[in-house]
Amino acid sequence: MPRASDCRRCAGRDETGESLCALRTLGAIFAVLAFCAMPLRATVRILASPGGEVGPFLHLFEAVRDSGERVIIDGPCLSACTLVLSIVPHDRICVTHRAILGFHAARSIDRRGRLHAEPEASEVVLGAYPAPVRDWIIHRGGLTSHVLLLRGKALRAMYRPCR
Repeated sequence: MPRASDCRRCAGRDETGESLCALRTLGAIFAVLAFCAMPLRATVRILASPGGEVGPFLHLFEAVRDSGERVIIDGPCLSACTLVLSIVPHDRICVTHRAILGFHAARSIDRRGRLHAEPEASEVVLGAYPAPVRDWIIHRGGLTSHVLLLRGKALRAMYRPCR
């Protein structure tokens, strides 16, 4: 989990007036954490995450859940990044008008760099999503190699808009 010492410089304030610091996490511009002024409650802001290996996202979002931090989805949150919906409580997640969630079937890469479908993992992941998200995915054919994008009114019907 990033620490206050990971902050480079304050990047301004969010909608609630909390201080923000930009971080690079998991090899992509991922989040902004409110640590500069050490407010009582920090905020994780997802700006752009292409996803990646599941393990680091699970650990990060479990730490966020356990810390009591809230999450602002403020840009693309794709693939493994969407696990935030399964781990962080619904009432601590909000979305901006720029939020986009991208879902696809689980897959693994072998030592030769070949992709392999992981249907059992896809079923576990689908079952872990909140019911409205799971129903939306199922209604669109389920988790496949094709990326399903949830955004706009459909997303705001499931998650509260950030203030």
